[in-house]
Amino acid sequence: MRGSVIVLTGPPGAGKSTTARELAGGFDKAVHLHTDDFWHYIVAGMIPPYLPESHEQNQTVVHVIATAAYGYAEGGFTVVVDGIVGPWMLDHYRRGLEEHPGLSVHYVVLRPDREETLRRAQARSGPDALVEEGPVLLLWDQLADLGELERHVIDTSRHSPEETLRAVADAVAGGDFLI
Repeated sequence: MRGSVIVLTGPPGAGKSTTARELAGGFDKAVHLHTDDFWHYIVAGMIPPYLPESHEQNQTVVHVIATAAYGYAEGGFTVVVDGIVGPWMLDHYRRGLEEHPGLSVHYVVLRPDREETLRRAQARSGPDALVEEGPVLLLWDQLADLGELERHVIDTSRHSPEETLRAVADAVAGGDFLI
């Protein structure tokens, strides 16, 4: 039995990792691909992924992530990809759909309002937490207007983590955000 891929994205502090972990835990066979880890695998020459000069690096990393996601899905796993995946990176997942017919990909964007995003991001701690105002707001701005993909947005500004999880699980179960 083949699995599926759920791309769970949003700006820093949107609740992606918390939601992804819980969402994946609700399936019989699931993988949580925490995409930040893939950037940490680069041990020399890593460019912060929010900088414009990181484009080529980011394309490579997202290609690797999408390849891993499809590999797990072909093995029957539901894969929750947790990271900042803007529309400019969706071609990696669209190509995967062509290469793996019959698999489904859900694209879900968690997007609290700008002020709430900054508040949540800056409340995080840890060595890898992106808390600097400039990059956080830049990433929010990049996800602010998704054009035809705007229907894939869940406004989590006033959601508790449980409410966000429920909204994502319901959207996935209903096939609301398939690409």
